[in-house]
Amino acid sequence: MIGVSKLLCGTQNYGDSLRYAHGTQGQVHGAVAGHGPVVVWNSTRTCNLKCRHCYSESDSKKYKELSTEEAKRFIDDLAEFNVPVLLFSGGEPLVRPDFFELAEYTKQKGIRTTISTNGTLITPEVAQRLKNIGVGYVGISLDGIGEVNDRFRGKQGSFEAALAGIRNCLAVDQRVGLRFTINRHNYKELNEIFDLIEKENIPRVCFYHLVYSGRGSEMIKEDISPEESRAVLDLIMERTMDFQRRGIDKEILTVDNHADAIYIYLKLLKEDPERARQVLELLARNGGNRTGIAIGEVDWEGNVHADQFTRNHRFGNVRERKFGDIWTDLSHPILAGLKDRKPLLKGRCAKCQWLGLCNGNFRARAEAVHGDFWAEDPACYLTDEEIGIR
Repeated sequence: MIGVSKLLCGTQNYGDSLRYAHGTQGQVHGAVAGHGPVVVWNSTRTCNLKCRHCYSESDSKKYKELSTEEAKRFIDDLAEFNVPVLLFSGGEPLVRPDFFELAEYTKQKGIRTTISTNGTLITPEVAQRLKNIGVGYVGISLDGIGEVNDRFRGKQGSFEAALAGIRNCLAVDQRVGLRFTINRHNYKELNEIFDLIEKENIPRVCFYHLVYSGRGSEMIKEDISPEESRAVLDLIMERTMDFQRRGIDKEILTVDNHADAIYIYLKLLKEDPERARQVLELLARNGGNRTGIAIGEVDWEGNVHADQFTRNHRFGNVRERKFGDIWTDLSHPILAGLKDRKPLLKGRCAKCQWLGLCNGNFRARAEAVHGDFWAEDPACYLTDEEIGIR
C-alpha cells in the first residue's frame, strides 16, 4: 500500500507503523522487526456477488473450508508467530456462519482483526456486532457509482446495499473505508468517489490497481493505459491535497502498484524538494513491494500463498504445518526468491534506478502477461527516462 496522504501531507494512521517504521527495513519474514507478516485469510470462497475481477473466482456455491476448530488452531499459530493483522476476506467473509466467533477469537489472541467485504450484508445489527467484538477496520468494496458498480459486481442493487453497509458502520462509530479497483470502465468516476467519501464522511479510501488473477486475468485488455494511470495519480494527488488544504481528515491510499510511490516522489522533487527528501526517506524504509515478506495469504482450504493473487504457487498447508514454519521455509524457489528478489528480476525492473524503493512491483501481473514470474511488471507506467534507462 502507498500512503498517498502520508507521503503528501505527513498524516499519521495505524498502517503507517507497518509500512514506514524504521523496523521495516531489511525484514525477511515479517512486516516489522519482531513480527510476522500481515495475513490475508480468504476464509471462504462463497460469495453472494459475482464480481468481474474476482481473484478467487468466487460465487454462491459451497466449497471445502477450514472448520471452526481448524481455523482456531490456525489463528493460534498466527499469534505464536506474532502476526500483527489478520484480514478476513473471501469470497464474502460474512457468509461464513462462524465469522463472528473467529473474528472475536482473533481479537482475543492479540491480533488486529480487519475485514474485506462487499458490504451488502452489513445490517445495523451486523455493524454493531463488528463494533462490539473490536474489529479494527472494515473495508467495503465499491467499483463505481450506481449502475457502474452493479454491472461490475454482477448484481443489481449492490451499490445501494454496500452504501447502506457503510452508513451502518459509521452510525455505530465502526471504522470503515472504501476499496475501489481501477479499470477502464470506472476510472473516470474517481472524482465522484472522492465526492462520495466527503459527502458520507467516510474516513478512508484505497484505490487498487487491477491485478490479472482469477477472473481478473480475463481483464488484461480492460486495464488503463500508462497515460491514464498517470492522469489517475494526478487526480488522486490533487484531491488528497485539496482535502488537506480544507482541513478534511481522510486517509488516501493506492494499492498494488509501487510505481505510484516513485511517481509521487518525482512530482514532489519538482514542486517541494524538502517534502520530496522526507518522502524518499519513507520509501527507503518501506522498500517497496513486500509480497512474501510483509504480507501473506491463506486460502479457504488452508493453503499458504505469497499473496491473494498468486494462488498458483502453494508453499504448504496450515492443516499440516504451522504458518510460521511454512513462511520461514526457503525450500520453495518462489517464496525464497521473493524474500531476495532483486537478483532474479528481468527487463525494465532489473534496470530500474528505483528498484530499491519499488522492489520489482507486482509479480502476479508479470507472470500473467509474460509467463515468467520474474519478468518486468507490465503495469509500470514510468518512462524509461524516469527509471534511468537511456
